[in-house]
Amino acid sequence: MKSYATLRGRKGTFSLLIHKRTLLLTLLFALLVIAAAVVSLGIGELKIHPVDVLKVFAGMGTEQNEIVVKQFRLPRVLVAILVGAALAAAGAIMQGIVRNPLASPDILGITGGASVTAVGFLLYFDTASIKWLPPAAFAGATLITLVIYALAWKKGVSSLRLVMIGVGMKIAANAVITILIMFSPFILQNKATLWLTGSIYGVDWNDVQLIAPWIVILLLLALLMTRRVNVQQLGDEIATGVGTRIQFDRFALLVICAALTGAAVAVGGEISFVALLAPHIAKQMTGPSFGGAMPLSACVGALIVVVADLIARTAFSPIDVPVGVFTSAVGAPFFIYLLYRNRKR
Repeated sequence: MKSYATLRGRKGTFSLLIHKRTLLLTLLFALLVIAAAVVSLGIGELKIHPVDVLKVFAGMGTEQNEIVVKQFRLPRVLVAILVGAALAAAGAIMQGIVRNPLASPDILGITGGASVTAVGFLLYFDTASIKWLPPAAFAGATLITLVIYALAWKKGVSSLRLVMIGVGMKIAANAVITILIMFSPFILQNKATLWLTGSIYGVDWNDVQLIAPWIVILLLLALLMTRRVNVQQLGDEIATGVGTRIQFDRFALLVICAALTGAAVAVGGEISFVALLAPHIAKQMTGPSFGGAMPLSACVGALIVVVADLIARTAFSPIDVPVGVFTSAVGAPFFIYLLYRNRKR
């Protein structure tokens, strides 16, 4: 047991057993996220050396570097980190409770539900009330999650039914989005279309303040429920036998998953496949235990989005390509590979 570290809350309200190797890997990827963020902050029309970027945060940077880094580039990098971590954690939760490697919010239609309400909000509500966009996206994600889960229920949830119904709901959500855009004012159509591709172009400190509290609190709640996810992975009968309130826990976890997805979609749009890729990468290094996979998945997801956004805004400069284009380019072949590998299940 010396190879494990135990984290406990006061009065036994929380405990987490995590392998020390997993803890080191999580810290390593957290450092990689910081390194990628520093590099991203220095790349643009004005090149800033990573050392000079660090000087800005130490209060020793030039006035020009201070403005460029803190006012223009830092909000975008922070949003990339938050969105990537939220999507990856949501994917890890979904795969954990469903016990299906193909499960993720974007493939099962949860992202589509959040997008329907978010696009409707962007098209038909005053932008002055933009602070209500995350609750709107959360409501859409939660509603479609409950519908998918209810339709997939038949003396339990079949993984195949869940995937098939989720894909169907995703198609239906895309149809609703298309109708909303068709009947919206022309001046707003381009804005909605760009948002749907998954872009964090033009974000500012207001966007950071909009989603940061949601995502941080939800990630902590997901971490507090790690043991319950681990128990559910053993199967419903065993989970019930050890005294777990499986239906309540599953509902709570689904709400957390939907809320994380809604918060990410509210600012980042439909950034596809991060929720699928990151948990798989994490589990290859940590094993199936949710307690280790979820924090590492969040770090991996943050790294993916930061790097993808860096490529998106620099590869075809001065054109700023939506980050969702690059995550889809990597994620779509990976999804096909997963389908092939699990074809006999």
